[in-house]
Amino acid sequence: MEAEKMDENEWKYHGEGNQSLVVSHCQRCVVLRFLKSPPNQNKTSEEILHHLQNIVDFGKHVMKQFFGENYVHHGEIIQLPLDFVRQLCLKIQPERPESRCDKDMDTLSGYAMCLPNLTRLQTFRFVEPRPILCIEIKPKCGFIPFSSHVSQEIKHKVCRYCMHQHLKVANGKWKRPSKYCPVDLFSGNKQRMHFALKSLLQEAQNNLKIFKNGELIYGCKDDQECSSDWNELARHLKPFFFPSNGLVSGPHCTRTIVKELIHVITLTLLSSTDACRAGDMKTVPVSQGRSYCEASAFNKELVRNGKHKLESSGLPRGCLLYKTLQAQMLDMLDIEGLYPLYNRVEQYLEEFPEERSTLQIDGPYNEAFYEKLLDLSTEDDGTIAFALTKVQQYRIAMTAKDCSIMIALSPCLQDECSEQRPVVLASKTRFTFSVSVLDLDLKPYESIPHQYKLDGKIVNYYLKNVQAKDDPVMSSLFKENEDCTLVLHKV
Repeated sequence: MEAEKMDENEWKYHGEGNQSLVVSHCQRCVVLRFLKSPPNQNKTSEEILHHLQNIVDFGKHVMKQFFGENYVHHGEIIQLPLDFVRQLCLKIQPERPESRCDKDMDTLSGYAMCLPNLTRLQTFRFVEPRPILCIEIKPKCGFIPFSSHVSQEIKHKVCRYCMHQHLKVANGKWKRPSKYCPVDLFSGNKQRMHFALKSLLQEAQNNLKIFKNGELIYGCKDDQECSSDWNELARHLKPFFFPSNGLVSGPHCTRTIVKELIHVITLTLLSSTDACRAGDMKTVPVSQGRSYCEASAFNKELVRNGKHKLESSGLPRGCLLYKTLQAQMLDMLDIEGLYPLYNRVEQYLEEFPEERSTLQIDGPYNEAFYEKLLDLSTEDDGTIAFALTKVQQYRIAMTAKDCSIMIALSPCLQDECSEQRPVVLASKTRFTFSVSVLDLDLKPYESIPHQYKLDGKIVNYYLKNVQAKDDPVMSSLFKENEDCTLVLHKV
């Protein structure tokens, strides 16, 4: 892509996160990612370049080892004409949600990351004339904590996502809790996975989005109500799943199409299209922790029907969900066991601040950094080396817990399908597909105290406001505690 040939009118606003803003090209399957910063806090060009280089290196040397060559697209850094960047900024500014405009796009350095547009199939450089469907899923943490450092027994029974839902509703983030439970999605059991995906479709929040030809057609925008009109979604999907079928519109047709979508998503999530060495590295057997979440709506339905055992089929070792789970399970100590080790590192840095670069806390993220992550011992020998390894593993785990999976699908005829292209079958059609993972920026070292405090808030709120209501004994204990007032008088 030659910078001098770029026209700002060929790019459109694509979305943004806390640290960066993304635009996509109308004809090429690429996006540009620019860093953001609060007004009047612009970084120097050298700082911007260093930050972007760290992101690229982390994807290339670390996350690619965990997820695989085909799944991770680390991109490259390019330098653009400043006039082009400023014009582009002016063009997309009106499209940015108001809630995101507290930070400005970097228009001073000219540096940006060039990445593939993951809403498109990753087997082609240019946009294909055929329609493309893309499902973005943010699966979240797929296991129940198994660490002996956990202080509240509820954390061994209910997953972080299900507990956090109630706090988010109480804080006004969402109107109602989702029935989605990530432990069901990561179970490998198709019935549980179908239920989890259906729950995501019913209450997408920011965990599911669907794009058609790169345009968002279903899911949450940054500051808008979530769109959950299944009939409208079915209208978009019908040409993909029933191209020449005479199904009439209505509830039956909508349910059939949504069922087809869930079936295809499940098959692609369980597929294996890549290999990597970390796929053979098992951190801790899932069997050491509980394989189901007691708060899962699927689990509760089983209990209501007199069944008390949830089947967990396990994930195929080569699929992206398996690799994601293995990276997540680098969080072997839970934040409660990790936080004292973080404090040990902090105390060491207070004494020896010059050691921060030697310890690679801020990079470089190279092969040496990755190799240190493979030490899976949990016996604390009291050293700074042990503490630092666990801290870095926790940061990787948090990154994997917050990543997004992109599934791009395009209908193909039987004679078009080749061995080079993975194919998934639906009832009336077949799709060639690509699966990718994004949002793989390493979680900040400085965010660990926040995670520790947030964990306490989530658990305490759940115990007091959710579990207590389900348990009459606990409920009465809380009530007694709230009604009891001690009055002190001067004597």
